[in-house]
Amino acid sequence: MLKNLVLVESPAKAKTINKYLGKDYIVEPTIGHVKNLPKTKLGVDLDNDFLPQFVTIRGKGDVIKKIKSLAGKSKSIYIATDPDREGEAIAQDIADILNADSKIHRVLFNEITKSGVLKAMQNPSIIDTNLVASQRARRVMDRIIGYKISPFLWKAVIEMSGSTALSAGRVQSVALKLICDREFEIEKFITTEYWSIWAIFKTDKGDTFKAKLFSINGKDIRVQPKPIMEEKEWEDFLQESINIPNEEKAFEVFNRVSGKDNFYISNIVKRTSKRNPPAPFITSALQAEASKRIRMRPKQTMAIAQKLYEGVELGTEGLQGLISYMRTDSTRISDEKITEVRDFIKDNFGNEYLPAVPNNYEKKNKSNVQDAHEAIRPTSLKYSPDFVKKYLDKNSFRLYELIWKRFIASQMNPALLETTVVEIGADEFIFKAFGSAVKFRGFTQIYEEIFEVKENAEEKEEYRNDTIPLGLEKDQHLGLEDLKRAQHFTKPPARFSESTLIKELESKGIGRPSTYSMIVGTIQDRKYVDQVERKLFPTKLGREVNKILVTNFPDIINEDFTASMEAELDQIAQGDNQYKKVLDDFYRPFSNALKNVENKIDKIICDLCGHEMEIKVGRFGRYLACSNYPECKNIKSFKDIYAQNQEPEYTGEMCDKCGSRTVYRNGKFGRFIGCEKYPECDFIKNISLGVDCPKCKTGYVVERKSKRGRLFYGCSRYPDCDFVSWYKPVPQSCPNADSDYMEHRYSVKKGIYMRCPICHAEMIQEEAEELKEIDAD
Repeated sequence: MLKNLVLVESPAKAKTINKYLGKDYIVEPTIGHVKNLPKTKLGVDLDNDFLPQFVTIRGKGDVIKKIKSLAGKSKSIYIATDPDREGEAIAQDIADILNADSKIHRVLFNEITKSGVLKAMQNPSIIDTNLVASQRARRVMDRIIGYKISPFLWKAVIEMSGSTALSAGRVQSVALKLICDREFEIEKFITTEYWSIWAIFKTDKGDTFKAKLFSINGKDIRVQPKPIMEEKEWEDFLQESINIPNEEKAFEVFNRVSGKDNFYISNIVKRTSKRNPPAPFITSALQAEASKRIRMRPKQTMAIAQKLYEGVELGTEGLQGLISYMRTDSTRISDEKITEVRDFIKDNFGNEYLPAVPNNYEKKNKSNVQDAHEAIRPTSLKYSPDFVKKYLDKNSFRLYELIWKRFIASQMNPALLETTVVEIGADEFIFKAFGSAVKFRGFTQIYEEIFEVKENAEEKEEYRNDTIPLGLEKDQHLGLEDLKRAQHFTKPPARFSESTLIKELESKGIGRPSTYSMIVGTIQDRKYVDQVERKLFPTKLGREVNKILVTNFPDIINEDFTASMEAELDQIAQGDNQYKKVLDDFYRPFSNALKNVENKIDKIICDLCGHEMEIKVGRFGRYLACSNYPECKNIKSFKDIYAQNQEPEYTGEMCDKCGSRTVYRNGKFGRFIGCEKYPECDFIKNISLGVDCPKCKTGYVVERKSKRGRLFYGCSRYPDCDFVSWYKPVPQSCPNADSDYMEHRYSVKKGIYMRCPICHAEMIQEEAEELKEIDAD
């Protein structure tokens, strides 16, 4: 009897789905993409409507052969690759290979549960050609940018790169620009000194509370807006407000206030405010929140979420998908799940926590929202964090608990806060005291929000009261218990963290949910950006790359152009635009920009014969060779050129030991941070790869070099922890859940792939490096 063939992407997903479908179905994984653009050439026919020339990915021949064999013996073929652009493109590639349209069906699993799988199988559809065209256009656009700009970029910074890994990308380059622009703001920022005066007042009952001097003679005390102001600007500023710029002025005001003894309450205002619950997670919000709350890198977040989506063994419950599909930018929740979560809230928290009608987070303007999927949510409230904890590793549990609590909180009532503002007057002086109390916890009963630290937050906390004494009345006299003056300095904008960078990209409409983790990872892998203490710093190489790209391609490498192209790609997916038109709109300005700059790069001249040096590719990578070969056999290593031109690369941070600047250095054990005054100061700091040590779970993995110069990876806590690996650990969970990390490997036959260090399960990743700079864009 003929069986039905179901094709999915991963072995873990295949195992879970096979359990639900039974013996009449064969479930086979494709292990990702089966076709890709060629690595050795552009692979796009620019003169023939941008026709892509896809080839079979190295190492996928056996996979395709097996799929063809199974398809020939199958009654029906169900292609169940992931329900997004990439999954749709894989589905189209498979359909083209099998060439059996009459028995091919497309099914979309929003969640890998028995009910979700059976429902999808009962409602098959066809491949969405609009979604495929959108993915193809994105792929081609990013290939053209990467293929055309990267060689130009490589020549431009050849003397400082020391590497062949330079690349440009439609979104990765804009992400780098945002980081560099922020660094420029920080560097040009001029710190301004200012002072505050605050008091401790005492009631006749002995209660005390803090208050800050808010105004003098009706003028609010404010920080000078700019370090250097035009005379007219300064006059306008002084007419409306007053500044305490230095200790002398602060001492003068302090003495005037300390001489007062007629303080009284001039006004009391109590306000009740709502704090609304956050929406259920979309992909970008999940990555940002996981980074902020549980210190999980975006790439690791997506790898763990993928595992939770595909299925986890839950003892007697068997394999169960725990969350809905994790690549989405929609906050929509199905009516069925809304009913389920409202019943849960009523039963576990009470009616007072349940809104009269469900909370709705859908955007009015949904032009940039891909609404094919729900928000990220648990598949069943039966599987509470307490229920699944013993079946999950530490990181998987923390992420699942975060998703669970956020989903429950999103359908609860707001928290109610009572804020009290007390004004205390004495002649020309007005002090203000602030205090707040929670009247009703609402959604915070299960989910406490953590906010980014804002500018001057420390100063504000100085005079904020946890509570204001009860019984205060207007015109009540107060005693001055203590008076203090405090010095402050304005602070530059904060550097981006991975979390805040993702939020910035999302707010500007740059990139898509499935690409953020790859974008953030790519700019670090290319050594354009370093992460130090969770902050992103542009390297010297990154600055130079950004300068060249922005200077020579200002109309391409900018936020507005990238966002507009993203919008046009979305229009293709929605059937509102055409593949060729969108690529024409992109390629015309890009081609003109490329022609204008291609002759600007200085030629590299042979120091022996005066002919131009050319880039050649050998078995050990790229190098420079004289174009006058064989008459002149001069060759040069790029590492030698790099070493000759290298200058100190400052991190922008200060030495913890002596206060001098810190720089990036390369030592016999790899790249690290050290003090510029070495050897006078021996301060050093390791640069983390963003992967927790798999052995001790306390340190983190760093690059090192052996005595023979071979690169390896070890724990930052060495010699207390002796973890080492010759292969780069990456935050990708094993598909069989045997390890929290995989090893990055390469072979001639397989290309780039990842391998589990425990069970040796493999994931073919030849396309991974290219997708970092192209598909991630």
